Amino acid sequence: MENPTRMTSNHTDCHYCLQSLRGRKYALREENAYCVTCYESLFANPCEECKKPIECDSKDLAYKGRHWHEGCFKCAKCSRSLVEKPFAAKDEVLLCTECYSDEYSSKCFHCQKTIMPGSRKMEFKGSSWHESCFVCQYCRQPLGTKPLITKDNENYCVPCFEKQFAHHCYSCKKVITSGGVTYHDQPWHKECFVCAGCKTQLSGQRFISKDEDPYCVDCFSKLYAKKCAACKKPITALGGAKFISFEERQWHGECFNCVKCSVSLVGQGFLTRQDDVLCHECGFAS
Repeated sequence: MENPTRMTSNHTDCHYCLQSLRGRKYALREENAYCVTCYESLFANPCEECKKPIECDSKDLAYKGRHWHEGCFKCAKCSRSLVEKPFAAKDEVLLCTECYSDEYSSKCFHCQKTIMPGSRKMEFKGSSWHESCFVCQYCRQPLGTKPLITKDNENYCVPCFEKQFAHHCYSCKKVITSGGVTYHDQPWHKECFVCAGCKTQLSGQRFISKDEDPYCVDCFSKLYAKKCAACKKPITALGGAKFISFEERQWHGECFNCVKCSVSLVGQGFLTRQDDVLCHECGFAS
């Protein structure tokens, strides 16, 4: 909007009401001259605060298509002037930065102070930090967007966490950053905890220990398990399975039966004849 000015020889009448502008203030719009009254009725913006027209000789402050008198451009909460000062808008309401921070800004998880609008904010696990407060608990260096590990609600850079807390794999000696397996009171990476025979991973699988080395069931059976004298299959102790041993021979519990009548001999008296075992009835009858 042009400020009102005195008439010159180029503008003699108001473009709208056609009254003479000689000796009167007028305003220009698109090279046409208007008396102040016509200009204000036709073009003056209504003030967002007081709803009155913003006169030609008043300063028109605009923000996102809305207009204010200079004296009406104030914080909606504390009423301090926002002219030439930083401000923020919330739901079309203008607030000074202090009031906006009190009402809407996040609090720093570390220092509990307000994170001011325009300052850099770090967010992690639903909480906010000042950038200067988001640091490694041990070395106090800024974490920024670097990888980090949390322990007891404190954040650590990876090198500091490894120095202070991490376990080292019994097999490869490298740091275990997450998960892992404990075997014989020693930590292992899941991928390092493998069968001593075939090298397949044992994490979550059944295995058998021999001389402190872990073996999958198949390898242990092939390498170390004794064979049942009846079915010739390996005898393992998986699941607490029972087996019978007699004169350097072994049987699965379910295989220790009379060779003639097949009655179970577990917990019963029995007789032997060469490589056979018999119940008393069959032994005495033959």
